[in-house]
Amino acid sequence: MLIQVMATTKRDYYEVLGVERSCSPDEIKRSYRRMAMKYHPDRNPNDKEAEQKFKECAEAYEVLSDSEKRQRYDRFGHEGLQGAGIHDFSRMGFDDIFSMFEDILGGSIFGAGRGRSRHRASRGFDIETQITITLKDVLAGVEKDIEFKRRDHCDHCSGSGSEPGTSMQSCPQCGGQGEVVRSGMGGLFRMVTTCPQCGGQGKIITKPCKQCQGKGRVIKARSLTVKIPAGVHDGQAVRITGEGEPGQSGPRGDLYCYIKVEPHPFLIRNDDDLVIRLPISFTQATLGATVEVPTITSRESLTIPEGTQHGAILQIKGQGLPNLQSGRRGSLLVQVLVEIPKKLNKQQKELLREFAQTEDKSVLPETKGFFEKLKEHFSKEN
Repeated sequence: MLIQVMATTKRDYYEVLGVERSCSPDEIKRSYRRMAMKYHPDRNPNDKEAEQKFKECAEAYEVLSDSEKRQRYDRFGHEGLQGAGIHDFSRMGFDDIFSMFEDILGGSIFGAGRGRSRHRASRGFDIETQITITLKDVLAGVEKDIEFKRRDHCDHCSGSGSEPGTSMQSCPQCGGQGEVVRSGMGGLFRMVTTCPQCGGQGKIITKPCKQCQGKGRVIKARSLTVKIPAGVHDGQAVRITGEGEPGQSGPRGDLYCYIKVEPHPFLIRNDDDLVIRLPISFTQATLGATVEVPTITSRESLTIPEGTQHGAILQIKGQGLPNLQSGRRGSLLVQVLVEIPKKLNKQQKELLREFAQTEDKSVLPETKGFFEKLKEHFSKEN
């Protein structure tokens, strides 16, 4: 008898979850949540490929969400996890996976569970969308009208899946229990599983609805006005309770609106501060000056002290962005860039030459320090 052993190569866990190796634990959790939602068995019935990807995501999350296991994986790869107590998700049922990650799956996305919990109301799926705003919106907060699509109750059958005027009947395979019992090893043990015919509902549809083909759900468009608070950061989400998909005799899921902040033409965000790079002339830096600096909504006066160096950072307090919790505004940080003129007229050159003759280079601290280090370096070599 010829037995062929097929070698299986596991994918990189970071690749499975679609995250960078330097990502934070929150990013790993959020990515797993999205991937699990995408490949969830209730959304992909009888899809073996989706089932495999769902279990693959669970395995990747088990490792990367544990700091010790993640450290071993980063150093040694899959081989470093041998003996680390990693579950074989390929052999596990969905009920077991749900129980392991109840904080993410059981309570927040996938409802009360499957099979044995069929009599409990299950919560609907959460859904996600993206809202693009500007830095000016971050400053004051904004309300945005959004449109999105979600699976919702079929109006024709009121979400039952049965054609109006017909009724469901008790499942002949499980006798209305929603579960079937299988025996193994000559009756030494019994295994209770979700009924494959009714999916744990205990009833089956005799005549499917013509509009939704018995699913009880159809895709519908939905419009909402979302209030986005001042100080929100790029990548954060505004949660709107009860605007997700309907559950199975349970509450709706939630809508998560992820925020994308458009880049500003000249302002860069650094937490609650804003940074701007401001070009000034050689004479302004040397003699000092008062200049106008653009902010998000207006212009502010800024005093350039005498002798300001290239790259120096000056601060205008209260002209940054509000803190999301306290509302207190950060600062506008102005980085000074001294521009050296490329072309000078005859008079300007003569004036600079006269100024050069008055310079005492030996007392310039930066110059003195540099040449002293240079002299010391070559003296050591000789």
